[in-house]
Amino acid sequence: MTIDILPDTRESPEGNPDYRDSGLVFDTAFVIGSATASYQIEGAVTADGRGPSIWDTFSATPGAIVNGDTGEVADDHYNRLEDDLDLMADLGLEAYRFSIAWPRIQPLGSGAANEAGLEFYSRLVDGLLDRGIRPIATLYHWDLPQALEDAGGWTNRETAYRFAEYARLVATELGDRVQVWTTLNEPWCSAFLGYGSGAHAPGRTSGADALAAMHHLNLAHGLAVQVLREVVPNAEVSVTLNFHVLRGDDESSPQAIRRIDALANRSFTGPMLAGGYPADLIADTAEVTDWSFVHAGDAAIIHQPLDFLGVNYYSTARVRMWNGTSPRENADGHKDVGGSPWPGSLDVEFLTQDGPFTAMGWNIAPDGLEELLVSLAEQFPGLPLMITENGAAFDDEVVGEGDGGLDGGVGGARVHDAERLDYLRRHFTAAHRAIGRGVDLRGYLVWSLLDNFEWGYGYSKRFGIVHVDYETQQRTVKDSGRWLSKLIRSHTIPE
Repeated sequence: MTIDILPDTRESPEGNPDYRDSGLVFDTAFVIGSATASYQIEGAVTADGRGPSIWDTFSATPGAIVNGDTGEVADDHYNRLEDDLDLMADLGLEAYRFSIAWPRIQPLGSGAANEAGLEFYSRLVDGLLDRGIRPIATLYHWDLPQALEDAGGWTNRETAYRFAEYARLVATELGDRVQVWTTLNEPWCSAFLGYGSGAHAPGRTSGADALAAMHHLNLAHGLAVQVLREVVPNAEVSVTLNFHVLRGDDESSPQAIRRIDALANRSFTGPMLAGGYPADLIADTAEVTDWSFVHAGDAAIIHQPLDFLGVNYYSTARVRMWNGTSPRENADGHKDVGGSPWPGSLDVEFLTQDGPFTAMGWNIAPDGLEELLVSLAEQFPGLPLMITENGAAFDDEVVGEGDGGLDGGVGGARVHDAERLDYLRRHFTAAHRAIGRGVDLRGYLVWSLLDNFEWGYGYSKRFGIVHVDYETQQRTVKDSGRWLSKLIRSHTIPE
């Protein structure tokens, strides 16, 4: 695919309408780095006392993952830690957001810590600090210990309290060196894709279960913030949410947008940042659940002060109310396996949008990122933001042979991923414009450092700025990674 790169000739202070600007300067305090998740890269799923997670179980379920892929080996990061740390240093990452695998710390989801698991993450943190890279630790990126799922998983209120105990173990071990913490990554996916649509582990398809899981994840967040404040009192504490940026199509769209916004966004920002669930969300889902899983005092536990809000953004969605007669479109960007992540709103349809698209089928809309950041700043004044994930999957090809590192010589392995580079350039421009509009944006972490196990899509989708050959585990820095390295070193969007 050929990209039409327009010349950088700005006719107004706002820049190019296509967001292909260059020469924009970020303050030196603006943190630029990358991010990964434990199950997607670590492998070594039975090593050193690690217990099974729901993703181990789900991956082993026939038909659950494209090509029957599993995270058993993934990027073998567990055994290649030092080399991957050196790669991060070569790229010049200022920060690295990683997640901790709960079943490495507590194989059964409760009880004493597995010392080997703690030691691995301690080596990771020390390695980052030795290389001048800021560690950002995420406590939960979806790999719930299977033993807890057997007891009800996130539909069981007790799981939230087990999570707080796990948070205490990790914070006690790493809190002297990790100063930035994220409680949960994308709890919407955990609840609504894991328990509603069935596309993610544990693969349940119950709207009532999804809403119960949502609440218990919110509760777990609040409990964990309290633990972190106690154990690491000077730390910065956050949560990362994946926001759905919604657009309309006809006169019914405002109603559709309101309903999906309640389920996708305000179901978490409401209790976490505003002190309670939106009344319209409760009304919309009254036929799905009676909300008896909410107990007295929960709102106060969940509503904890945060130091910043993590923002994950990839694309937009276009919605309208379904007329009930024509075929219902379901282009919501999520893998469709028969269930629905939209309990109480099955009369909303998601419409196919204009391209171009990434390999995930997601539309490319950098203006949506600017719109989202400005909106969040207006909704929650005084709360700093950080882009904790943004990136794109494309079909990559390695050309040449040999050293694929950042300093590989002429003729070495290369990946010319012009589409991803263009995607990042346009979204960094969107972030810069948001800052210019007064948004307190503290940093930008590109998803992802490495190609990896892309959940239900297995190894069929590549998001990395570094290519991984899954047969040989050879790492090859892509052109997008080289571009990002230049951006980091100059804090200026390269030409």
